[in-house]
Amino acid sequence: MEKTYGRPVAEWKELIRASPLTRHTELVSWLKAEHGLGHGHANALVAHTRAEDATRS
Repeated sequence: MEKTYGRPVAEWKELIRASPLTRHTELVSWLKAEHGLGHGHANALVAHTRAEDATRS
């Protein structure tokens, strides 16, 4: 992903966590529209980030 989109995964996760959006589909749509990610990558990033956050709570 870093090679394709120019940012490491950790940076994408930080962006997701900093976003005021909370719903999975909103975050996926935002990553696609604002950052040019493909659907699969955006979906995987959001799912992984949310799963990580759920285990930290």
